[in-house]
Amino acid sequence: MDQLLRKYNVPVPRYTSYPTVPFWKEKTSASWQNHLQQQFSADNLRNGIALYMHLPFCETLCTYCGCNKKITKRHSVEPEYMAALQKEWDLYTTLMPEKAVLRELHLGGGTPTFFSPEHLADILLPIFKDVDIADDHAFSFEGHPANTTTAHLKMLKSLGFTRVSYGVQDNDEKVQEAINRIQPWSDVVKVVREAREIGYKSVNIDLVYGLPFQTAESMRATVNKVLDLRPDRIAFYSYAHIPWKSCSQRLYSEADLPGAAEKLELYNIGRELFTAAGYADIGMDHFALPHDDLYTAWQNKELHRNFMGYTHTRTNMLIGLGVSSISDTGSGYAQNQKELRTYYQELEKGVLPTIKGYYLDKTDKIFRRHILDIACNGSTLFHVEQQALYEKYAMPILQELAQDGLVEVNLIGVKVTETGKRFIRNVCRAFDLKVLQAQSSELRPQLFSKAI
Repeated sequence: MDQLLRKYNVPVPRYTSYPTVPFWKEKTSASWQNHLQQQFSADNLRNGIALYMHLPFCETLCTYCGCNKKITKRHSVEPEYMAALQKEWDLYTTLMPEKAVLRELHLGGGTPTFFSPEHLADILLPIFKDVDIADDHAFSFEGHPANTTTAHLKMLKSLGFTRVSYGVQDNDEKVQEAINRIQPWSDVVKVVREAREIGYKSVNIDLVYGLPFQTAESMRATVNKVLDLRPDRIAFYSYAHIPWKSCSQRLYSEADLPGAAEKLELYNIGRELFTAAGYADIGMDHFALPHDDLYTAWQNKELHRNFMGYTHTRTNMLIGLGVSSISDTGSGYAQNQKELRTYYQELEKGVLPTIKGYYLDKTDKIFRRHILDIACNGSTLFHVEQQALYEKYAMPILQELAQDGLVEVNLIGVKVTETGKRFIRNVCRAFDLKVLQAQSSELRPQLFSKAI
């Protein structure tokens, strides 16, 4: 395993999209609007859309975080942002030929529970009037254990939310101090208990391995505390060290981080404890109990992956609202402006606030399907018409992966082995034509975090 670790611990995308964001181009609002008018067919809208809403504000800076966020304690920023979200949504609805069916909704951040419960309702209710909500809808939000109140939980439950994800990350005091995320365990216990009492059907807890000062002992202690709460899902993320992109990660030294071997040990500790407790290892980073919808989707090979992560609900298109949000129509991507100032300015002009994106051709769609199949199901089938590209780009890597025991390859397709599950991003990379076709001088390693 040490040899595999040394070989495959290289910069690799996380594959929430293909092609990945570094390969996208500058995209004007006009071109994205023309694309949407082609994609917003009545059939597409009736089959359902997903809506992701990015709420970027946080009261304190978590130094490990690479997300787009704005640190402030001034809650007076809420109304301006709420008005901008409404303007953006109104621009999308003008392009729709009829009401959309809303099948999936996720509030991410930042810290969505930075907003008051009343303001969250003020954001959502006007949108709900413009759509038909699917009977089998899946509404979820990210909550901070330190500021998610009973009022937040009750308000969002009354609006149809059934799943909450709490960012715990780690329970060790030294680790919490290093990443500036101080939260007593009693806060976590309280919000998990209240969510269940109020009627949420799925509670997820996020943990991160590879953080500064984590040890095998501290990881085991954190995981065992989480297992005592018996969350329905657990997301066990690898810490992405990207100090060239996230300046706050420079506040601690790389010497404070576990090495690659130690980091893999932390992952193995978590995985062994989760599976021993009855959780299934699903895709990348995720574990779920057999009663959870994510587990059922995985069993039925209906699991889907997008910018919101893994989901059991697959829609034709995802609309991203808010600063830095990403939309996905199935044929194209667009990302919003990353700075609040320019995001507001574009909306004041009455245009969609896009900054870059990508339109997929036929080959892109086929190779995206391979990556999604690997990430969601652990296997994929070849397409005869792409044989030349497989032979030139994918097969040399796949054969090497097979020699190392990470995949099984035949004339029909590829299957990830049990050992290969630990290196699933590397397996996905075998079908990443954009990375494989790029010259090494053009593709800087610091574009991506390391696989382990």
